[in-house]
Amino acid sequence: MKKLLLVTLALALVMSLAPVSFAAEEEIVIGALYPRSGSLSLLGEESWRGAEIARIVRNQKGGINGKKIVFANADGSDVAAARSEAERLIEQKKVGLILGSYSSSRSMAATEVAARKNLPYFELGAIANAITERGYPTVYRTNSTAAGFSQGQVDFIIDYLAPALGKKPKDIKVSVAHEDSDYGTSVADSFKKLAAKAGLQVISVEPYTATSSDLSPVIFRLKKADPDVIVAVSYAQDAILLGRQAAEYKLQKPFIGTGGGHSLQSFQKALGDKANGVFNIDFTQYEVNTKFTPGLKEFLELYRKTYKEEPRSGHSLTNFMGANVVFDIVEKAGGKFDPDKIRAAAMAVDIPLGKTANGWGVKFNDKGQNTRASAFVTQWRDGKLLTVFPKGAAVTEPVLPSKK
Repeated sequence: MKKLLLVTLALALVMSLAPVSFAAEEEIVIGALYPRSGSLSLLGEESWRGAEIARIVRNQKGGINGKKIVFANADGSDVAAARSEAERLIEQKKVGLILGSYSSSRSMAATEVAARKNLPYFELGAIANAITERGYPTVYRTNSTAAGFSQGQVDFIIDYLAPALGKKPKDIKVSVAHEDSDYGTSVADSFKKLAAKAGLQVISVEPYTATSSDLSPVIFRLKKADPDVIVAVSYAQDAILLGRQAAEYKLQKPFIGTGGGHSLQSFQKALGDKANGVFNIDFTQYEVNTKFTPGLKEFLELYRKTYKEEPRSGHSLTNFMGANVVFDIVEKAGGKFDPDKIRAAAMAVDIPLGKTANGWGVKFNDKGQNTRASAFVTQWRDGKLLTVFPKGAAVTEPVLPSKK
């Protein structure tokens, strides 16, 4: 799509342009539903920031068909709030389209509301497979899925970890520790199926509640299972607790996180040197081969200028990319939210891999899922989250974490 902003060549220059004037009535109002408070607020806010930067930049370029983009913001602090806020955005704010929402459980609830009312909903960050597997024609997702994350983990274990551990893939034993919401359960289910198909041994699965204050029982059961590799699926605070207690009880196995808390700077700050060596598969992070991510450096400059700090995870970049896709689809649909026109515009998008700021492409299948969204393996080293797999996106080779 020619007007796509994902590959903007001069984002920094855009920020210096003179403000564009819009008449008050010349507005396109889009619902932005994210958890901005509560236990998931950190990554919910970070996700919203990316979409907000995309909105600011697009308005400085003239908006959509000369109309200013305005977000009607909503706080999906929990599942019930996500459902009621989706209702409020549609019935009271009269939005014709909603984007969001980071959390899979929130997205499942909010997209159901939108689908029932025949209103387009674009998910930009939640990964549960079911979001785009329910046959809702007005639900779309620009980001990768739990199955995509799990496939990346399986590939990494087979291609790197098994040889590094001196074992054949069929001899690798894996345990999964996951928080028990739609996010963690979807990843765990996907991983079990894909690992079995690849010949890996999944020897134990340990679900837990993300708000737990003590995960030592999970750690003890993992130690008893004695896997070669542990796949973890965690939000922010439980990722930190899992890491701390794994170190405390000397569970010295390679960990592969699954986005969420394992990609946050707060994870590294809380664990310090104990974070070194932890792997994580996630959306594109910032230590990545920039030849694969045109526009990434400019996005970083925009983020720092807008929020006066460094990004806290790649979720902002992913939502920036996704929001730009949404804006272009709305423009292609004539600036209207007619579901049929939105669908026709969405299905016409055809962007190759490596042509957006986070390295993804865009091509929706008939379920509304972007089939060109990827997940990359990173590794914490000395305070940085370095992309290590696959080679095209990597900035360095992976290394086995040391046992201390």
